[in-house]
Amino acid sequence: MSFAIVCSDLSFAWADGTIVLDGLDTAFGTGRTGLIGVNGSGKSTLLKIVAGELRAASGTVSVEGEIGYLPQNLVLDDAATVADLLGVAGTRAALHAIERGEATEENFAAVGDDWDVEERARAELDRLGLDHLDLDRTVRTLSGGEAVMVGLAARFLARPDVLLLDEPTNNLDLDARHRLYDAVASWTGVLVVVSHDRELLDRVDAIADLRGGAVRTFGGNLSAYEELLAVEREAAERGVRAAETDLRRQKRELEEAHVKLARRRRYGARMQETKREPKIVMGARKRQAQESAGKHRIMHEERLADARSRLTEAEEAVREDAEIRVELPATRVPAGRTVVTVTGLDAPDPDVGTLTELIVRGPERIALTGPNGSGKTTLLRTLIGDRVPEGVTVRIGVDGVRYLPQRLDVLDGSLSVLDNVRAQAPSTSPSEVRAALARFLFRGARAERPAGTLSGGERFRAVLASLLLAEPAPQLLLLDEPTNNLDMASAAQLAQALTAYQGALIVVSHDVPFLRTLGIIRWLHLTRESGLTETDPM
Repeated sequence: MSFAIVCSDLSFAWADGTIVLDGLDTAFGTGRTGLIGVNGSGKSTLLKIVAGELRAASGTVSVEGEIGYLPQNLVLDDAATVADLLGVAGTRAALHAIERGEATEENFAAVGDDWDVEERARAELDRLGLDHLDLDRTVRTLSGGEAVMVGLAARFLARPDVLLLDEPTNNLDLDARHRLYDAVASWTGVLVVVSHDRELLDRVDAIADLRGGAVRTFGGNLSAYEELLAVEREAAERGVRAAETDLRRQKRELEEAHVKLARRRRYGARMQETKREPKIVMGARKRQAQESAGKHRIMHEERLADARSRLTEAEEAVREDAEIRVELPATRVPAGRTVVTVTGLDAPDPDVGTLTELIVRGPERIALTGPNGSGKTTLLRTLIGDRVPEGVTVRIGVDGVRYLPQRLDVLDGSLSVLDNVRAQAPSTSPSEVRAALARFLFRGARAERPAGTLSGGERFRAVLASLLLAEPAPQLLLLDEPTNNLDMASAAQLAQALTAYQGALIVVSHDVPFLRTLGIIRWLHLTRESGLTETDPM
């Protein structure tokens, strides 16, 4: 089999010495490959090295053809236009200049053979459900999901030989996700996608699992791979039970050996006291007994050590990923307290049931859904007092309000995780912050890592820690697409961790299975035309 991407002996570490990849060998062939692994395993780093965004400390990368790369977090210029994001602004400007009669050599060179650039750009936008976007529209007016889809359209428009996508379904509503699924399904070249989206990963041809510094490749989609893992896990659990039985047997035999040796020593002592045998014979017997006892003890201790080693290996094979454990009694909100009231909500074309007022009481858990660009993020920002629309009034009835944005850009990348959290909780001692960070899986030296070196999932945990450990304790928590940067195990861990949160919770998400795990009691739906409505549980 020929491979379009070959990585040999790749090593990479961050400036603080944190090792991400160490001698990694892997290859990707023609077709669609889903690259999975726990947060921090190096998935995004590997894509960046292949794309040329990062340079490996050692090793080589060979890629056949042109690369198209969509990063997890697009760096966007608010003043840029959709045409700029698509990479067609220069060609389009030259084309318009020629149409105005400016038939210069420079303009013809800029256009080249790309006379249908606008038609192709519009076709890609339309295919991805962005037919409502004008090419001159500025980035600042786009939602997070629209920006991702425009970035994806740009990569398809460039027609690369190798396409690398890092969490492309982040921020996408259900309709946009299905359009992305169709686009991925129709891709005929080489595609490597990092994702935790199960539906997307069930549309790939192969799964590459990056774990423990090595890549394991399986021919098939995620569901087939998980079935294989389930069989392997069952065998590993049987191995644990066998190893535990062997360990108990070895311990028992060692104890029995100690009893036998003690009896022999007592017998030898009695023989010496009664002097029934010549002294030289008793001395020889004593030396022989000591040597035999030593060999016997060493043999049983070695067997016991081997049994313990086998048990450790067996337990490692079924090890669950670490859980985030949070205790947050200070976030408790009494059931009758009004947490927030928003009045003056309106809509261009309100339906029956459109809300003009939103009231959140007690520890309510609310899901806010709606298509990309409908204003979900805007509503969350309104609740924290950022850019409150004219005519809208927000009244907060609790002490702490915290907001987790989509782009996780609230950390100072030059500061450690510890110092970022201490900045939000200045009266908490460093030792208390360290103990709290350990519950967010930042133990020991991990708490000293600069925030700028964290993976997407690690950054999320650091941001979540800085919010939940802040002073005063947050009694209203606003989460904007919190599972965007999380692998499947981490998303489950987050849902479990949030069960300890006792305040009011409003979550924007397109991940319905995740929302169900949070114990949502109210479902709100927002559209550009009809405004905010209360819906039935999904």
